[in-house]
Amino acid sequence: MEAHTPSLLPGATKALAEFAANIQYQDIPAEVIARMKTSFLDSIGCCLFGATLPWTQRVQAMIEDEGARPVASIFGSGHKTSVAGAVLVNATAGHAFELDDIHKESIVHAGSIATPVVVALAEQAGVTNGKTLLTAMTTGYEIGTRVGNAATMGLFFRGFHPQGASGVFVAAASAARMLNLDSAHMQHALGIVGSQAGGLMAAQEGAMVKRFHSGRAAQSGVYSAYLAQRDFTGISDVLEAGYGGYLSSYSDKPNAPRLTDELGSVWETGKVGYKPHACVTSIHSALDAFSHLLKSNNLTPDDIAQVDIGMSPMTYTHCAWEYKAQGVTAAQMNLFYGIAVIGFDGMAFVAQYAESRLADPKILDFIKRIHARVDPEIEAMGPAYRHAARVVVTTREGNKFSHEILNRRGSPENPLSVDDVVYKFRNVVESCLSSADIDRVIKLVDQLDGLENTAELFNILAAPRHG
Repeated sequence: MEAHTPSLLPGATKALAEFAANIQYQDIPAEVIARMKTSFLDSIGCCLFGATLPWTQRVQAMIEDEGARPVASIFGSGHKTSVAGAVLVNATAGHAFELDDIHKESIVHAGSIATPVVVALAEQAGVTNGKTLLTAMTTGYEIGTRVGNAATMGLFFRGFHPQGASGVFVAAASAARMLNLDSAHMQHALGIVGSQAGGLMAAQEGAMVKRFHSGRAAQSGVYSAYLAQRDFTGISDVLEAGYGGYLSSYSDKPNAPRLTDELGSVWETGKVGYKPHACVTSIHSALDAFSHLLKSNNLTPDDIAQVDIGMSPMTYTHCAWEYKAQGVTAAQMNLFYGIAVIGFDGMAFVAQYAESRLADPKILDFIKRIHARVDPEIEAMGPAYRHAARVVVTTREGNKFSHEILNRRGSPENPLSVDDVVYKFRNVVESCLSSADIDRVIKLVDQLDGLENTAELFNILAAPRHG
């Protein structure tokens, strides 16, 4: 009976595979290439810093113990391993501190997956030019974000983490494009990797494993492309199959037409945004609105009786759960902790999520004065405004001040500039690279589309950490 369930969108996987296999650098709009260069810089910063963190180092130790063929670098270590091992470590690092880029509709952080994949495969291949990297990255971003779009927030509300679920398609498409697979083999790569999708959202409330979802997605994509290259077959209609397909299984409200809507004319890749805060994207508008109220009214936490935050149902479910000091991941995913550190520090970046801060009595006391709710007007605006926030501060003297932000800073609607991302990069990697290497990486990435040989850039990323 189930086997005869109608297809959600006949031919969708094949159409995406044909598009992905045939993307040429010259087909990609200049503004999308520019966005990819910015994403590449942002992503390698996330990977280099993420490699210093204990959860990534545990993954690295496991991979190094396996002693695989050394063809691809583990960033910041001076060590090499297999392509699959390198991407497992490096993509875990890329998602290791909630700093990686974000595509709002799909809820996918494509950079922390695609960047390690294309670098590892380029290293294994030897001499690779920048245009090849950018083409493969764009392919991964475009396919993965379209899959995430079609899965809708129904995938998230069902309890799956989009990074580990839809993210596998970013990896498979990037890897298959780096291997120059034709459309039939690309289709099999997608058909194989769909069975590897996973990642549970409960990981956000106190575990290291959320970071690992990104690494596993990258590794699954590499394995799927390698298998397809060897004529191993996958589910030919993996995305649209009515029974047992990706969308029908992972989402209770799939929107299959989003897989191919305006394919080739509207580039989802161009809609990627960046993070100014080291925490879940969903709370950034609330953090910035609260920061605005503090600065414009010269307030400190001692002046505040209550903070009331209105938000979308998705952000409320995702981030407004009771805060407990269960680890860095839980703090980075939690609205109340983020608001509190903005109150005391004026920022929510690396230092604010140090283990020593997570159970600070001042923070825990201030959290008691923060209240969250679903705002009916924001809910009525629909999914495009899931990051919107309305913040009202009531002072101990009874004064009320309010501010709303409908489009978060760093989104395509309210973008960070390239200079902002460069500034972020410098701050993120200052403990990993020398000042000369930081300058050189920025210059090389800016020139990426003109580089005939990426070896110098890769050597900097691979070298043991500065200091």
